[in-house]
Amino acid sequence: MHNLVTFLNDIIWGYVLIYLLALAGIWFTVRLKAVQFRHFLHMFTVMRHSRKGDNTSISSFQALCTTLAARVGTGNLMGVAVAISLGGPGAVFWMWVIALVGMATAFAESTLAQLYKEKDSLGSYRGGPAYYMRNGLKSPAMALIFSICLFFGYGFVFGAVQANSISDAFNGSYGIEPVYTGTVITLFTAIIVMGGLKNIARFAELAVPVMGVAYVLVASIVIAMNISAVPGVFADIVGSAFGLREAGSGLIGAAIMQGVKRGLYSNEAGMGSAPNAAAAATPYPPHPVSQGYVQMLGVFIDTIVLCTCTALIILMSGIPLGQEFGIQLTQQALANQVGGWGSDFISIAILFFGFTSIVANYAYAENSLKFIGLNNKLGKLFFNIVFLVMIFYGSVATLGQVIAMADFGVGLMTIVNVTAIVLLTKSLVIVAKDYNQQLDAGRVPEFKISEQQEQEMRLSKHIWRH
Repeated sequence: MHNLVTFLNDIIWGYVLIYLLALAGIWFTVRLKAVQFRHFLHMFTVMRHSRKGDNTSISSFQALCTTLAARVGTGNLMGVAVAISLGGPGAVFWMWVIALVGMATAFAESTLAQLYKEKDSLGSYRGGPAYYMRNGLKSPAMALIFSICLFFGYGFVFGAVQANSISDAFNGSYGIEPVYTGTVITLFTAIIVMGGLKNIARFAELAVPVMGVAYVLVASIVIAMNISAVPGVFADIVGSAFGLREAGSGLIGAAIMQGVKRGLYSNEAGMGSAPNAAAAATPYPPHPVSQGYVQMLGVFIDTIVLCTCTALIILMSGIPLGQEFGIQLTQQALANQVGGWGSDFISIAILFFGFTSIVANYAYAENSLKFIGLNNKLGKLFFNIVFLVMIFYGSVATLGQVIAMADFGVGLMTIVNVTAIVLLTKSLVIVAKDYNQQLDAGRVPEFKISEQQEQEMRLSKHIWRH
């Protein structure tokens, strides 16, 4: 099975996704008139009001924190280390590239998730790729395929990846057997996720800002200690990306593949995961596009800020690449810079980063149950058991097996989702133009449509028409 998954990954990542993601990012950058650059500062303006919401849903800020909880996971610590180990310093450059073009893709998928959201039996908002595939594209088959991929990826695999990194970090630092770490993680996960999306969002709202700021602070200290080496490190990243360095001349293909793969795995742009949380928010301004800006900022924070911090810590440490691998490379790199407490800090960071990702992954996978016939008591019980068992399995499995499964799940989801959002470009451009016209006129954008427009765009009744 592992050999089969590896073979399929080589096809998906080597021949399909690299081109698909790059072209999709360029497509949305052009069709949205370079929104990620033209309205870069506006992202932060929207964030100022992102804590506004209502009692029936989560706020835009909570949705951002939930998606950041999934994005800002072990990919920022372990994934960057894997990319540099296998692709050299040049992999970091390609992570930046896929993030910058991916910001437009993230804007597109989260805006569409808001546009096609619905209300469930409790009056809370629900939405995501499966909803805009079923309603916007009138394709229940595509919605089912995506939901199966989402359920497999987030219900089976991604929690296992996070748990694997946590147990590996604690085993490397303190010699704690993975079976014990896995047991504790599984128990605490069960406590958090049983409260549903609102409970997960509240947890993420508290944990994500604290852990993000702490990590940037420590990275800033390391950068300040090695400020004279920073220009050389950036030159090495860019030079290796294009084979201009002797050490990187044979690694251009590996750098591109690892950079794109780890970049997507970390920032999730185009994957179709973040829209599941984005759709659950009540945005301000009250317009679907405002949530697109919020989620676009999430990609920037994840990859351009946090992944770069990890890359600089590793590349300024002086550790020859290839001696350490995965999270232990990040631990050793920080310990070389600040002393023994650096390894302890990474262990704590990976615990918080990984654990918040695990609970956010649960929220994503739970959103797929409606489309695969498991949205009932028995189905939810089955899902809860499988999810928790896979977390424990990830804690004791080998990194290579878990990563390969994760890559496969990410690849399938992304292909289906990117296809859908490209097909829905017309609706996306219409709502983006509406937002920009109101913004340019000096008004607070508000999305109002007629009953005829609601029917033409195949939106849920009365979600945007009051």
